[in-house]
Amino acid sequence: MMVPQINFPKHNLSISRLVYGIWRLHEDKLGFGEDRIYEKINFCLGLGIDTFDHADIYGDFENEERFGNVLKKYPDLKQKIKIITKCGIQVPGAKFPTKHYNTSKEHIRYSVERSLRKLQVECLDVVLIHRPDPLMDPSEMAEVFESLIQEGKVKHFGVSNFTTSQFQMVQSKYNRPLFTNQVEFHLFCTEPMFDGTFDQMMEVGIHPMIWSPTAGGKLFTPKTDLESKTLTKLQEIAKKYGASVDQILYSWFLNHPAGLVPILGTNDSKRIESAANCFSFPLTRVDWFSILEVARGREVA
Repeated sequence: MMVPQINFPKHNLSISRLVYGIWRLHEDKLGFGEDRIYEKINFCLGLGIDTFDHADIYGDFENEERFGNVLKKYPDLKQKIKIITKCGIQVPGAKFPTKHYNTSKEHIRYSVERSLRKLQVECLDVVLIHRPDPLMDPSEMAEVFESLIQEGKVKHFGVSNFTTSQFQMVQSKYNRPLFTNQVEFHLFCTEPMFDGTFDQMMEVGIHPMIWSPTAGGKLFTPKTDLESKTLTKLQEIAKKYGASVDQILYSWFLNHPAGLVPILGTNDSKRIESAANCFSFPLTRVDWFSILEVARGREVA
């Protein structure tokens, strides 16, 4: 089964319901040269995954360039994929002694133009502000967002890891709808369902993107009693459906009415393919709550 598209109607853009993340591209045991990256891009496309999630800092600021070298070598790929990237984090180094955030209009413009050069594309589909900056000026951000869109360098802007009030603050000064709020969400981090994050996304009519859906792999290699019990519950339900554990996990995400878009972080082609088949195993409401209960260590009130 091919991974379907999910439509963002306010933005006239659809992306694949599962997105492939580039965070660990440089950690691939099979290598991260052009041939291997090209192989993975085509493998994802063959499954219907046409959207790739980047950030300027991934791979010590090198993964965008690695990916872009492949697009330069195989330019026909540019018409087949959608690119999301992020900016705003400054890591310590020779230039900056302190890790910090920078959401000034100058830095956002610099980051976008750098990503365009590294990725070898003329326009980015979506750019997200990677982390909320305590010093961010929403009016200044909105100004540079609009300029970059008018210049044809970015189609849409959004945010990542923002609280509901931070999201609303930026949106209040920006005349276009923000594309998404990309947040951490998995069975051991369910706060976005209860702190208003997903409620807000449904209210404004956009879909949240979620990172670390497998809790950084904890679900497959549990180290605590809670993690072990959660894996056991997933295995129990997977057996019932004739599915794999990860297929049940991703199916669990699909049940949420906000239309969650999980980002796959694995370099393992078999895991990518397995996740892509999660749409074949819709869960019942009781199954969904039974998983939530075990992962949270308590039943709902």
